[in-house]
Amino acid sequence: MNKTAIRKFAEWAREKLIEDIKYKAGTVGITANGIVEKLPQSTSDTYFYDVGTKDYTKISGIEIKQRDALVKAIQTKERSYKSYQEAFENVIEEVAYTWFNRLIAIRFMEVNDYLPSGVRVLSSENKAKKEPDLVTTPFDTDLEFTSYEQDRIIQLKDDNKLDELFRMLFIKQCNKLHDILPELFEKTDDYSELLLTISFTDPEGIIHHLINDIEDVDFRINDEMYTDDGKIKADGQVEIIGWLYQYYISKKHDEIVNIYKGTVKKADIPAATQLFTTDWVVRYMVDNSLGRYWIERNPQSKLAEKLEFFVTPKNGEIQYVDEKISPTDLTFFDPCMGSGHILVYAFDVLMEIYREVGYSDRDAALSIVENNLFGMDIDKRAYQLAYFAVMMKARSYNRRALTKGISNNLAVVEESNSIDKFACNGLTTDSEQNKIGEYLVEAYRDAQEIGTLQTIEKKDYKEFVEYLNNIDSSAGQIDLFSTAWLNDTLPQMLQLAKQAEIMSNKYAVVCTNPPYMNKLEGQLKKFVVDNYKAYSGDLFSVFIYRNFDYCKVDGYSAFMTPFVWMFIKTYEALRTYIIDTKAITTLVQMEYSAFEEATVPICSFVLKNGRATEKTLCFRLSDFKGGMEVQKQKVLEAISDKNCGYLYGTEQSEFSKIPGSPVAYWVSEQLRKCFEFGLPLGKLAAPRQGMATTNNNLFLRQWYEVSASNIGFKYKNLEQTKDGRHRWFPYNKGGQFRKWYGNQDYVVNWYKDGKDLKEYTKDAPGGRMNNMEFYFHPSVTWSKISSGNFSTRFMPQGFIFDVAGCSIFSNEEEKLKYFLGFTNSCVVKYILSAISPTLNYEVEHIKKLPIVFNKSEEVKMLIDDLICNSKNDWDSFETSWDFKKHPFVSYATNKVSISFEMWSKECNERFKQLKTNEEELNRIFIDIYGLQDELTPKVEDKDVTVRQADLQRDIKSLISYAVGCMFGRYSLDEDGLAYAGGEWDSSKYDTFIPDEDNCIPITDEEYFEDDIVGLFCAWLKKVYGEDTLEENLDFIANALGNKGKTSREVIRNYFLTDFIKDHIKIYQKRPIYWLFDSGKQNGFKALVYMHRWNADTIGNVRVEYLHRIQRVYEKEIIRMQEIIDNSHDNKEISNATKRKEKLQKQIKETKDYDAKIAHLALSRIDIDLDDGVKVNYEKVQTADGKKMQILAKI
Repeated sequence: MNKTAIRKFAEWAREKLIEDIKYKAGTVGITANGIVEKLPQSTSDTYFYDVGTKDYTKISGIEIKQRDALVKAIQTKERSYKSYQEAFENVIEEVAYTWFNRLIAIRFMEVNDYLPSGVRVLSSENKAKKEPDLVTTPFDTDLEFTSYEQDRIIQLKDDNKLDELFRMLFIKQCNKLHDILPELFEKTDDYSELLLTISFTDPEGIIHHLINDIEDVDFRINDEMYTDDGKIKADGQVEIIGWLYQYYISKKHDEIVNIYKGTVKKADIPAATQLFTTDWVVRYMVDNSLGRYWIERNPQSKLAEKLEFFVTPKNGEIQYVDEKISPTDLTFFDPCMGSGHILVYAFDVLMEIYREVGYSDRDAALSIVENNLFGMDIDKRAYQLAYFAVMMKARSYNRRALTKGISNNLAVVEESNSIDKFACNGLTTDSEQNKIGEYLVEAYRDAQEIGTLQTIEKKDYKEFVEYLNNIDSSAGQIDLFSTAWLNDTLPQMLQLAKQAEIMSNKYAVVCTNPPYMNKLEGQLKKFVVDNYKAYSGDLFSVFIYRNFDYCKVDGYSAFMTPFVWMFIKTYEALRTYIIDTKAITTLVQMEYSAFEEATVPICSFVLKNGRATEKTLCFRLSDFKGGMEVQKQKVLEAISDKNCGYLYGTEQSEFSKIPGSPVAYWVSEQLRKCFEFGLPLGKLAAPRQGMATTNNNLFLRQWYEVSASNIGFKYKNLEQTKDGRHRWFPYNKGGQFRKWYGNQDYVVNWYKDGKDLKEYTKDAPGGRMNNMEFYFHPSVTWSKISSGNFSTRFMPQGFIFDVAGCSIFSNEEEKLKYFLGFTNSCVVKYILSAISPTLNYEVEHIKKLPIVFNKSEEVKMLIDDLICNSKNDWDSFETSWDFKKHPFVSYATNKVSISFEMWSKECNERFKQLKTNEEELNRIFIDIYGLQDELTPKVEDKDVTVRQADLQRDIKSLISYAVGCMFGRYSLDEDGLAYAGGEWDSSKYDTFIPDEDNCIPITDEEYFEDDIVGLFCAWLKKVYGEDTLEENLDFIANALGNKGKTSREVIRNYFLTDFIKDHIKIYQKRPIYWLFDSGKQNGFKALVYMHRWNADTIGNVRVEYLHRIQRVYEKEIIRMQEIIDNSHDNKEISNATKRKEKLQKQIKETKDYDAKIAHLALSRIDIDLDDGVKVNYEKVQTADGKKMQILAKI
């Protein structure tokens, strides 16, 4: 199946249909802005509308009724939605998917020869023929035409109006298919027909793409039901229907997910929550719920041999249930059925069961539809496709299934919001039945939000339906109100009764892929909180709980959901409920990113609605990357080889032995014991979560953005911040995977005890000043969300901490360091894999870690060394505020190459020492916790978080340090920052004097006295001496690897093309050196230092450098022309010609650039360092509200 082609078509088709339908609606005066009234010159049978075109729009006859129906539909929707525009968009969406579903259904039926007439509607049996067979031979079909219609067909053919003829015949065919598939092909003499715009002649039309973009074979049902080894084979039909639907809504799904970072509004819930279930997961769920239910009650059944994903205990012995059932007792319900994928595979399994007891396929197919399969969904488009898929499955087993008039048990959830009351004077005369009617009206308020979560009382709804039908057939003289009731309320009540019958039943099996959504609003939120508060972490968890009530005692409930419910605190009540009162029969925990269609890690599982009597059988696929196909193969391998190492049989009661009862089926008895003899960390220290500013752009900065003199380091408590001496304070925000020390990047605005921040967060949603009593205290910190392994770092005194920089606090530093060692050990990694394998490490998880104090002195010595080495590594790079000087400059040598060798040795020794210490710590904690049989102390190189030497990176960092010296950020005469805002002190610079005017030009030739390559050479001489300059330049150039014939050219090219890119990357898109850049021709480039910026910086750059370079280019052009005119050397003339052409491009570029920069220079824009790079970078490039890009993009 070509999913790429299917996706491309479905996504395009939705946009195309909506665009065309909106256009057609607009032609009759109905748009998103409102509904145009008919003009006064309209008559009773002809209406005119002013829609902004040259001529008025005219409609008549049936079109008037269709337009009225469209207006009524939008106005009815308005009662359920917040605005007219929402209602309009919803109706347009409905019309689009109605025609999409019908087109897909007819295409499916014609490919499989399921159309009653056998005549293709959208295409031709003859591949070379473009015209559909229906258009060519309409009278060969089973369609019945009036004499007018026959004449009309002939007339349209004669006039060559083939698209108009096709639309007429297509609608006729849809109405005919209403007889056999009424739920999908509703009568189309309504507004949807008015808005139909399809064409088969248009090469860019939906028909052409449907026929040509998706191969026939992708629609065709497999002929064989079994694989070579006798297993039931899922056939192609539901795949294509499901994927078409999934992709049809995928763009809207993505838009909604991106738009609604918070809650999802009612109209968008279906698109936000639909997710097509992977085929093998469907089979796993159905095999182990429906298949298991039958097999347990029929010891002689051979069904297990035909279920590829059926899981048996490790000893192979199935526990049988002494209960006699027939196939019709196997009621199977999917309350969130989507496009019916689960129901269709269940059909195949049921067919096999019916065969076992002697049914013919024809009889079984009818019985399955009428007695076994039940399904509901809030999304009508999905319901239509599910209904179609089930009916096509029945048709594949029984050629007459569609003409038998069989009833089905599928429904879309309708709500009663448009019904004020059930009773109608003169029509509803049975007071007892009226009570049921009133109950349904009340029960199904807002049902399209609440869906199948609602609990419906068991009543005789079939008798109620008879009552409704009798009202319809026996209605005598009726008035206006009665007519409205019969036309509007009665059909709705019939639907409500059908869905109530489904929702009030108990089923042998409930199997679904429920919606994943945790940001609820409106009536759905109220309903969930009122009825399922303990289980309301997400809609999927509510369904896990709710579905037990749909299930018979000892029946099965199967799911595919995110796997977070197995571990995190939010779902602890759900876990406890399941572990104490129900049974997890089998479970597959998939690799973290295996299911690409969802943005969360997934599991699939089967729950028994009764207490556990057997071990839980669980597959742990965490180590098998490569997507769902790899997961499938690993499950099959484990089923055939139960000693594979990742299939576990665990007593369910064991889960409760770990605090929080995580479903940690794979952990050993010894690890569970650790929680018994260890004290929870939360009783020995204070793991806490920090503040949430709600606006990090406003209150946080990278430390190097602001003036260093305005940062308050090493404060001890909040009281000290009240005097306002400093605005910015070190801020612990979590960060990347790093152990022991580091990730000290941010500062927070805590001016005068956080006055502004406290005020801002007071009313801001999600804003909080958590645990302020711990601000500025030493801690052990970890990043709440990690993309990989868990790691902790020591944070010394002086930090405020963030919601993402969770921290452990203790008054005893020795304990803190012991916790640091323990939490960075392989033991904690192992424990966290059991209690938090979601990579989201909450405070509650860390509180539960079992602490055993042993060998504390030995641990402390190792920890002190680890912190020291990690700090030395962190401070060796200029993005640390404790950076002193570049390591290369620290060594007593006159060669950069020797500096690098010494640096490499230092890094290597540090790396080896860290790794040795970490492995020793692992050994200690493995011994303390008795996990020698499960863990090894070995630490992989990738998990040692200090840096090894890297020639190119380290040479680039040396160049960056040199540039810092050129600007005066650093001085060769003292350690650390020499200037980063505040008062300039020239006495700090003696060995190497910084650039005087804060502008260093970067040109492709050396035109200026403060040319950057010249300054770099001068700096190298000061650091390494003049004698080794050329050798050092060669070494640096070779390490850089840029283009150039000489070392200076290579270095110059690095400054021209790559320096600023590297700088922006290292400084995390908050550069402190800003590059004036005229464009691709390198006409003008110059660096300035942000902290030395003033109102005259742009003017100085323009007059002293930009204008000077223009004069240089003009002189050079004249010189090149002289060579061209006077030289007799062809090579020299050629080079001069090329050089002249380049100079001409450069001077043009600089003049264009000058036009942009001039206005900014006159504006004399200064900056405030407290505003940070992002704000200031925009500010200096904006004048009179208009931005002019004069600096390199970041």
